[in-house]
Amino acid sequence: MSKNELLQFVEDQVTVKDLPAFKAGDTITVQYKIKEGNKERLQNFQGVVLQRAGSGVTETFTVRKISGGTGVERIFPTASPFIEKITINKHGVVRRARIFYLRGLTGKKARIKEKRV
Repeated sequence: MSKNELLQFVEDQVTVKDLPAFKAGDTITVQYKIKEGNKERLQNFQGVVLQRAGSGVTETFTVRKISGGTGVERIFPTASPFIEKITINKHGVVRRARIFYLRGLTGKKARIKEKRV
């Protein structure tokens, strides 16, 4: 089985949800399912999108937030069945597709301009 055939097989097996259009610099809230024992609950993760990587069913996006003074980053696969919904809170204005420079900034310097509509 060649690599292209294998990728095609995986794409046929996985269903990708329709996600809203967001990019690096946007502030989003990801609502995802967490299983604890035999119970399931929803948890929100709100932060700034640092990057979107990959394409198709292997696409991922990285979200960063500050929790208790510590930076927390989480990588979500777009095809994950655990993502319930994604809400866009703010559209940010950045000039890059990957804003890793945000990791080194704190306080007011870490703010991202909001896109005016």
